[in-house]
Amino acid sequence: MRTMGLDFGDKRIGVAISDAFGWTAQGAEVIERKREGDYLERIRELVRDNEVDAIVVGLPKNMNGTIGPRGEICIAFAEELKQALPVAVHMWDERLTTVAAQRTLLEADVSRRKRKQVVDKMAATILLQNFLDSRQKRGVSDDR
Repeated sequence: MRTMGLDFGDKRIGVAISDAFGWTAQGAEVIERKREGDYLERIRELVRDNEVDAIVVGLPKNMNGTIGPRGEICIAFAEELKQALPVAVHMWDERLTTVAAQRTLLEADVSRRKRKQVVDKMAATILLQNFLDSRQKRGVSDDR
C-alpha cells in the first residue's frame, strides 16, 4: 500500500505518492481548485487507483510552532478527508517545504511560469518524503 502527500493551497493542491515500500515520494500531479469541494472526487480516484491507505496533509505552522489561520484551514481539510475516505489521515509539519521547492526549482533554472506549475507538486513531494524518512528513522513499519 502507498501513502499520499497533499500540499493544500487556496488555488491548488500538490499531490505526491510513495512507492509501494514507503521509501520514496514521487510528485503525482497538481489539482486545480475551482470550486469548494471539487477536488474531493479527484483525490478519491487517486486513492483508489494507487492503492493508497494513508494520506499526509501538510500543516503549515508558524515559525514559533503555533497554528495560524492557514493551519486551521488545513486541519479542516484533513477532517473533511477523514469523513470522506476510508484511509488514515495524518497531519505533518510542512514549514518551509514550499520555500525548499522554490529554491530547488530556482537552482535548476526553471522558468517562473514552469515553477508555478510544479511548485505545489514538489512541495507535496518534500512533505511526503520528510514524513516517510521520519517513519524509517523511528523504525515504524506500519502504524496506520
